[in-house]
Amino acid sequence: MTNASPATVLVYSDDAAVRERIRMAVGRRPAADIGPITWVEASRGDEVVRLADAGGLDLLLLDAEAWPTGGMGISRQLKHEIDDCPPVGIVLARKVDRWLATWSEADAVLSHPLDPVSAATTVADVLRTQLGVVAR
Repeated sequence: MTNASPATVLVYSDDAAVRERIRMAVGRRPAADIGPITWVEASRGDEVVRLADAGGLDLLLLDAEAWPTGGMGISRQLKHEIDDCPPVGIVLARKVDRWLATWSEADAVLSHPLDPVSAATTVADVLRTQLGVVAR
């Protein structure tokens, strides 16, 4: 076993199937130097705020299409209300909405359909920065 840095990642969507697709695309070990990931799930916006405020999360992956509170609004709220907010990745339904992820102050963007290689690479890059891991 390598000295991989473990990470705790929150995945938010009101739809359990979307949460599962995100988890499956990223995987338990997005890179050899990252992982294993401990997944924390949230299905409501207030859960995300509470869990992010409590600390201990290395990354938040938020579904932009979640209802009634979308991930972009939650991202912007957290970035303005929580000191040392963990990085946020927004999962978009459409690539053309990427500009909205900029408004939400997201640190990373994934879009459907989720490509496992791209999703794992994006998450690993964000986690390396967050965890202070030097890429191999």
